[in-house]
Amino acid sequence: MINIKEDEHLHVLNHSCAHLLAQAVKHLYPHAKFWVGPVITDGFYYDIDLGDDVLHEEDLAKIEKEMKKIVKDGKRIVRHEISKAEALEMFKDDPYKLDLIGHMDEDDTVISCYSQGDFTDLCRGPHVESVKELKHFKLLKVSGAYWKGDANNKMLQRVYGICFDTDEEVQNYLNFLEEAKKRDHKKLGRELDLFMMSEYGPGFPFFLPNGMILRNVLENYWYEEHTKEGYQFIKTPIMLSKELWELSGHWANYKENMYTTMIDDREFAIKPMNCPGGMLVYKNGLHSYKDLPLRVGELGQVHRHEASGALNGLFRVRTFTQDDAHIFMREDQIESEVVRLINFIDRVYSVFGLSYEIELSTRPEKKYIGSIEIWDKAEAALEAACHAAGKACKINPGDGAFYGPKLDFHLTDSLGRVWQCGTIQLDMNLPER
Repeated sequence: MINIKEDEHLHVLNHSCAHLLAQAVKHLYPHAKFWVGPVITDGFYYDIDLGDDVLHEEDLAKIEKEMKKIVKDGKRIVRHEISKAEALEMFKDDPYKLDLIGHMDEDDTVISCYSQGDFTDLCRGPHVESVKELKHFKLLKVSGAYWKGDANNKMLQRVYGICFDTDEEVQNYLNFLEEAKKRDHKKLGRELDLFMMSEYGPGFPFFLPNGMILRNVLENYWYEEHTKEGYQFIKTPIMLSKELWELSGHWANYKENMYTTMIDDREFAIKPMNCPGGMLVYKNGLHSYKDLPLRVGELGQVHRHEASGALNGLFRVRTFTQDDAHIFMREDQIESEVVRLINFIDRVYSVFGLSYEIELSTRPEKKYIGSIEIWDKAEAALEAACHAAGKACKINPGDGAFYGPKLDFHLTDSLGRVWQCGTIQLDMNLPER
């Protein structure tokens, strides 16, 4: 499967088509206001505020018809550079564009926008030269999306689409989508009686007898393989006090995703991850440097408050079992242990015929704990270990966890889709805390 976001030509084509979509929507719904219309791995989308009007799947054909009319008209797409003051005046009736402009630099910033006929949009570009190049597209679906991804904000309507150079490429992509539907795990879960969902617990899966057979086979395999690798196993509580989460840094950096409750006048939180409990197990006894490395494994159930609109079968849930390893080691053991872990992951994925690529996710710009010196050391150690294991890694700047950098394993499925699955996180902050 082509990654449209990373293909330079298709990226420009699809981003231009997002503007074409917006122009058609503006023709049909003159009161429409627009947030952002980015390119994604499999096409593009645009987030739209239509007031009281609600789009349905059957409305997409009407929008497509208007898009084709605009393409036939053949207007050139022209770039303009204006000042921040001019941009504020141009988009004075659009609160979403005003918000974007307001987050730009000082008043003399040069801002670019693109015009095609009667439609102008705020955008960095680049774009194709003319709407005539956007003949081969398809609108795929419409869904809801909170403004800025915040459930406290207004719900906008998100229209997804795809654009290629030929009708044949569009049809090939639609065929791919049909194949993907056949393999949809939600469909298979129903047909094979593997799991169910209930309105009494949105995002909280129920595993059925057939699903438990599969789950138990996988868990037994997990224990066997970890035993071969010298792991010991633990089980930590599902709920721990606020003080622990303050100590770990989760309370300050992750509280909005945690479920909390009061017990005996003390605030507690259901664990969103297993790490702090693992630290307490280590702290339970004295350890010599000669004992290290200690490899500790846990199949721990965690809970995270995901936005309702993001929930998706077993892919995005509010509770799941995290197959965690906590390796306690000296600094001089980092490279050898990470190399060993990469080789372990490689062996497990190969059993299932899964290919993968590795990304090194580095320190976030804002929400992070610990000194930059420690972060630099941790990032360098992960990169060195990756190379020592004979693996290439792509740098993914700013996408590390708030407590440390990580190696993310991106798996490719039978249809060529990429999913971020396993991760090796090097946390040099939490043990100190």
